[in-house]
Amino acid sequence: MIDAIAFKYRTGTPWTDLPEHFGSWKGAHNRLRMWAADGTWEKVFTALLAQADAEGDLDWVVAVDSTIVRAHQHAAGARQKGPRPASLPTMPSDGPAAD
Repeated sequence: MIDAIAFKYRTGTPWTDLPEHFGSWKGAHNRLRMWAADGTWEKVFTALLAQADAEGDLDWVVAVDSTIVRAHQHAAGARQKGPRPASLPTMPSDGPAAD
């Protein structure tokens, strides 16, 4: 099951395209969901992290992403101050009627 789950996330394939030698894709998907819901994955990753840290296999590197996200070109003319005033009601002209 773990190999099937790892294959799915490593390749990005849909669950239904999981190779047959991994068994039922439904079984792997359901097992993943059950393990996520009951905290099994957290326990496994915590144990692996503790073991790797104790053995000195981890290099703690912190990276900060400073990516700039620009607004869409149509966002440039957005109104800045409060709601727009309501438009005045349209009234018929007092002038002579056109024939």
